[in-house]
Amino acid sequence: MLKADSWIKKMSLEHKMIDPFVEKQVRDGVISYGLSSYGYDIRVAEEFKIFTDINYATVDPKKFDRDSFVNVKNSDHILIPPNSFALGRTVEYIKMPEDVLAICVGKSTYARCGIIVNVTPFEPGWEGFVTLEISNTTPLAAKIYANEGIAQVIFLKSDDPCIRSYRDKKGKYQRQKGITLPKI
Repeated sequence: MLKADSWIKKMSLEHKMIDPFVEKQVRDGVISYGLSSYGYDIRVAEEFKIFTDINYATVDPKKFDRDSFVNVKNSDHILIPPNSFALGRTVEYIKMPEDVLAICVGKSTYARCGIIVNVTPFEPGWEGFVTLEISNTTPLAAKIYANEGIAQVIFLKSDDPCIRSYRDKKGKYQRQKGITLPKI
């Protein structure tokens, strides 16, 4: 039986489960990312949607107002306003095997600053760039660094493939390329 980090490395290098894949944890001068003991620390890309209330919009997942966000691209960081949130996407493209479920949780470095990354499952058979929900729970502006660690993915492997994968049910967020807003 392979150790957790060896299994993640094997699946990423041979089956492109995580692409690009960083074989060891990068830590010097950055918020860490790359392979860890039982998971993988993903990075947030240089593309963000920062929530704004300039149009007095209501957040409605069935009728989401695309004008509720300010789009930011090609920036090494963003500032999330106090008590607000932003959407980002991972640098890494994830391709989940049909016998693996993953859970994405925020990194403690950001959590200690009042920054929360929503807990998100990656279902068996799902693939794409992950849309990340980043909340600033503080009364101060919060700085988020692009191309650095934002969350850790913990992989849970089953003995058998699932009965019906995300791919099989043609999930609405399958193969998303950029930041994807809510869909019904």
